[in-house]
Amino acid sequence: MAENAMAASKWRDVGVGLVVPALVIALWQLAATLGWANPQMLPSPLAVAQRWWAYLLPLQPYDSAAGGWLAWALSGELIVDAAGSLYRVIVGFVIGAGLALPLGLVMGARPRVYAWLNPMVQLLRPIPPIAYIPLSILWFGLGNPPAIFLIVLGAFFPVLMNTIAGVRQVDGIYLRAARNLGASGATLFVRVILPAAVPYILSGVRIGIGTAFIVVIVSEMIAVNNGLGFRILEAREYFWSDKIIAGMISIGLIGLAIDVGVTRLNNHLLRWHRGMDN
Repeated sequence: MAENAMAASKWRDVGVGLVVPALVIALWQLAATLGWANPQMLPSPLAVAQRWWAYLLPLQPYDSAAGGWLAWALSGELIVDAAGSLYRVIVGFVIGAGLALPLGLVMGARPRVYAWLNPMVQLLRPIPPIAYIPLSILWFGLGNPPAIFLIVLGAFFPVLMNTIAGVRQVDGIYLRAARNLGASGATLFVRVILPAAVPYILSGVRIGIGTAFIVVIVSEMIAVNNGLGFRILEAREYFWSDKIIAGMISIGLIGLAIDVGVTRLNNHLLRWHRGMDN
């Protein structure tokens, strides 16, 4: 019974969350139908849906009876572009988080290391990854390397700062209790400090992935010839506003899926954490 009630509550929350998007789409369609908006500037939701569907599916075969390619030539670009963007996000995030996590643990646990490195971190952290675009192209040329470099920067600092905060926020009572029980330095770190810092680390992971996805779109508009960002920029050049909006919706859907996945992973890994069982 309890599981059924929880499932019903989740579906009810999903339904409530869909109310506002449905109202926005209905008003948008009404404005397009009544001619309140220039269809070239703001196409109707139906036109965007048709373009999104064409953007999603693979190319249709040549139809000689129809006298040429079918009116809605289905390109299949969305799958290829989404795969390219996700590849860059995953590679860049793994590298950035892989560098930030051990550095954050050391800086959080060792005050002397923190004192040495924190000024440099605080100097570089406010610089947005987009500011590195000219240097990334100069250093790495065009293609995946500069995009991945920018994503590494975007993912590095959220994971680093949250890891440092997690280690430094460990309750002193836990540390004193572990020392009184004879825990060595390594045991103290592995069995007390690291588990206590996990909620902060996972929060940094969530923020880092979101930042990485933002950076990949911007980098693809500058240095890459495929991906969702590149396709939106291409659509702008040809004034395909329906394809621009279709690309934006695709980005939102993928970002939502990533956030839901990361949230569920966090909840699974933090079952032991206070409040997660409720």
